[in-house]
Amino acid sequence: MTLYRDVTDKPWNTVGLPDGIDPKPTFQAPNEKVALIVFVIVASVLFSLLTVSYYLRILWGGGDWVPIAEPAMLWVNTGVLIAASIMFHLALIQGRRQTSVRFPSAAALSSLTGGILTLLFIIGQNAVWQTLVQSGLTLQSNPANSFFYLLTGVHILHLIGGLWVWSRAQLRMMRKNDIEQTRLSLELCAWYWHFLLLVWFGLFYVLSTT
Repeated sequence: MTLYRDVTDKPWNTVGLPDGIDPKPTFQAPNEKVALIVFVIVASVLFSLLTVSYYLRILWGGGDWVPIAEPAMLWVNTGVLIAASIMFHLALIQGRRQTSVRFPSAAALSSLTGGILTLLFIIGQNAVWQTLVQSGLTLQSNPANSFFYLLTGVHILHLIGGLWVWSRAQLRMMRKNDIEQTRLSLELCAWYWHFLLLVWFGLFYVLSTT
């Protein structure tokens, strides 16, 4: 009967893995990292399409494009965002070195500072918008204005989404949560802010040279 059972056995009908084989994840990375990579790819495509549309509107817009002089506040905001990205990277480094990342550890304080600087950047961008509106450069007055508000607005929306993840990381550092999960949150914030800083460099270059 053993020989008959071996011959007639149909392993493809077996549910699950054979005995002695342990399941392995498809990606050798946490799900959060994989999700961030996918999101960054999608966001990169979005910003690329917006930039291409920006240049196409300049070339084939019928001559109604009137460039605007970017307020000097944009340079200040850029410096603030650079500082925020640096603070998140410091939080990542300190979180890896320290045995505790709870408040008031250096990692927690660096992360908190990075979030506050990001809020200042958003406030500064809103101040730039208010300056343009008071100068008569409204959304409808010129295609260049519309694209300026669109590009900077989409960038701010991505920062606000990052702040939501950052706030969850802050809560983890206030509670007695798993230190590895907290370190993962710090890492995700750091790389996401680096990405958005690079995006802003690209947008700032495009807006200031056209």
